[in-house]
Amino acid sequence: MVLSRGWAVFLVGVGIWTWVIWPRFALAIWQDPRSWASGTVADGAATSFLWVHALLIAASLAIGTTVGVLGLRAWLSARRS
Repeated sequence: MVLSRGWAVFLVGVGIWTWVIWPRFALAIWQDPRSWASGTVADGAATSFLWVHALLIAASLAIGTTVGVLGLRAWLSARRS
């Protein structure tokens, strides 16, 4: 399959967007009192709220990285042609 340069740029943009948005969301989840059993940030055991969001963030970063790498490879392939 060959992607156009436009689609390659779009995929790279999605990969970058993922790395801009999700770390900020991770920080917000970490600082949310619902993430900790004691209700105090980073004090006590982590709750399922934190674990579910951590899994969501990890999966999103993995998918975003994959999409970005595919876009970069498509861009480089389009340049060679």
